[in-house]
Amino acid sequence: MKTIGLLGGMSWESTAYYYRVLNQETARRRGGLHSAPLIIHSVDFAEIEALQRSGDWAAAGKILHRVAHNLVDAGAQVLGLATNTMHIVADAIRADLNVPFVHIADPTADALLADGFDTVGLLGTRFTMEMDFYRDRLTAAGLKVLIPDVDRTNLNAIIYEELCLGIVTPRSRQTYVEAIERLQRFGAQAVILGCTEIDMLIDDEVSPLPTYDTTALHAKALIDAALTQA
Repeated sequence: MKTIGLLGGMSWESTAYYYRVLNQETARRRGGLHSAPLIIHSVDFAEIEALQRSGDWAAAGKILHRVAHNLVDAGAQVLGLATNTMHIVADAIRADLNVPFVHIADPTADALLADGFDTVGLLGTRFTMEMDFYRDRLTAAGLKVLIPDVDRTNLNAIIYEELCLGIVTPRSRQTYVEAIERLQRFGAQAVILGCTEIDMLIDDEVSPLPTYDTTALHAKALIDAALTQA
């Protein structure tokens, strides 16, 4: 099994979830005491978040490109970026790398299409919902993507001011459920939890639509890549 390199810390709450899923999936597939060979570089999210707010994606891309190279130098043979939003700079991160980079949107699109869905709602940070980098990749795969017509600023604030700090409240859960209900009325057949923290709030038990947890899907795709023989 190849060694997985994970660019994490954005936020550490979701990186901890990645660690659990990566190891659970490895044990499920390989049995016994097997766990994932894994190298994690957990960045200081405050630095990255400041660059997000200022729109300095080039600087953020340079930081994460350097982290990616450090992971490869440390022995990583497959790379994953443990955040949806920072896939804005995916091309900058994987530039001149000689190991596979697994994009988080690809296994998400594959899972939705395999289940027969073609119109999906997308929840995430305001960057993920409103910018083209994520929606265009899903559209290119064959999906029609809807975003909430409610106050996306509030949905974004719940992520940064609550979930990234480990705070989960019934009020915020209801806010997200209501956003999903509106997406359903506009034709969404399923919903993408397009921020790696949203699974802390929403799952199939509370959602009026089937949910697709990008964190778990991405982690499993990384295991697929790590078990693929060159």
